[in-house]
Amino acid sequence: MQVEDFLEHSAARFPGKTAIVCGERRLTYRQVDEESTRVAGLLKEQGLQRGDRVAIHLDNSIEAVVAIFACLKADGVFMLVNPTVKAEKLGFLLNDSRASTLVCHPLRANPLGSVWNETPHLRTVLTVGGDTADVPGKRAVAFDARPGRAQSRARPGIDIDLAALVYTSGSTGQPKGVMLTHLNIVSAATSITTYLENTSDDVILNVLPLSFDYGLYQVLMAFKMGATVIVERSFAFPHAVLETLIRERATGFPIVPTISAMLLQMDLSRYDLSSLRYVTNTGAALPTQHILELRKALPHVALYSMYGLTECKRVSYLPPSQLDRRPASVGRGMPNEEVYIVDDHGGRLASGIGELVIRGSNVMKGYWERPEETERVLRPGPLPGERVLYSGDIFRMDDEGYLYFVGRKDDIIKTRGEKVSPKEVEDVIYKLPAIAEAAVVGVTDPILGQVVKAVVTLKPGVSITSLDVRRHCGSHLEDFMVPKIVEIRDVMPKTGTGKIDKSGLTPTAA
Repeated sequence: MQVEDFLEHSAARFPGKTAIVCGERRLTYRQVDEESTRVAGLLKEQGLQRGDRVAIHLDNSIEAVVAIFACLKADGVFMLVNPTVKAEKLGFLLNDSRASTLVCHPLRANPLGSVWNETPHLRTVLTVGGDTADVPGKRAVAFDARPGRAQSRARPGIDIDLAALVYTSGSTGQPKGVMLTHLNIVSAATSITTYLENTSDDVILNVLPLSFDYGLYQVLMAFKMGATVIVERSFAFPHAVLETLIRERATGFPIVPTISAMLLQMDLSRYDLSSLRYVTNTGAALPTQHILELRKALPHVALYSMYGLTECKRVSYLPPSQLDRRPASVGRGMPNEEVYIVDDHGGRLASGIGELVIRGSNVMKGYWERPEETERVLRPGPLPGERVLYSGDIFRMDDEGYLYFVGRKDDIIKTRGEKVSPKEVEDVIYKLPAIAEAAVVGVTDPILGQVVKAVVTLKPGVSITSLDVRRHCGSHLEDFMVPKIVEIRDVMPKTGTGKIDKSGLTPTAA
């Protein structure tokens, strides 16, 4: 099965059904199918070859979704680029992937200047809306143009062909492209829609960027099931988003911790959220306090606490029935997947603390043209000839196989000869009613190696001191885990996917 089959099969089953909603615009499955076929013909006419990369540099929009499926129908490999990315990084992504085509808005294309001179592999720029962009040395084509003649696929691909490159942060500071095959994406989408019990009746409200795989999969899963997806640009205006949720009778709402923090500052009882069937969280562990408060505010909603990696999309989920019993857990491996933990020597552990390993058809093919980094994370598995994914994340597994996130291998704080899990300290801080967001990092110290630093933001209209936070932690944590530094900020630095950017929290010296 190919990823574009999600759209084509749903268009055959539900041609007149609304597939996607974006603002005032709505397209049916037949319309998305026809539009993506047209744009696929346009790509082929401009010389796109099988396996060529197509960079899609757009806000969340109908055009972005059409471009994804058009690329797939043209036998290309799609690559979503965060719409906020600047020229230098865009140039790196285009050159690293050797993308032949860029889809963007003229207002973003025209100021790029030097990018056009420094991207020798880029041949074509498809511009969405407005006038054609000024792109020296490249072919500029309007996205809404019609191809001169009908284009047909030379031959169908197979499921081990690349479907997407998803760029994620690299250990060297440069992003690296995660290679996802059709099999990887179909496998992950099938497993996730199975445990979420998605059907064609679902209406999924997505505020996450499509360049974030969590946001991308909301579209892919909706199209797989013949459901409806509402595409919002962000959660910057929470009231407006909730009004959309109510108007469209949304049943599914994927969030990240920053969104949960914003929701919990609102009086949710003012909104008729009766249509909502489930809320999901991944990308970063949801604070236990947020889980408890969301459960209280939305008692009729199934809350799925999940864990995933770009390299395999999703790893685990906690059945909502287990939330009250183990709210700090991210569950067990999802359907059609095996997960386990290993010690520092690679020995498999029945329980305890170790690095998480993932085995399944959802595991990536590798990192784009980075064989050494690929070898580091894709290692021999328990069966002959197979490779499994070493996550780099440390988990505790209980006797029943439920997983509890401890931290990234590189994020574990080592102080006074002890190891500190940032997540454990953050969960304690979140128990303070005044805290809106909290992040814990290690700061280099010449005597202790590292000391624990906490950065927090406060809910509106409340006050608290650094000393209050330290005293609270001292009442609930061992002394070596208590933050030595507590910084109160107005806002947290965020990544393009809405996660707290911890790299911006460490300049303070102990």
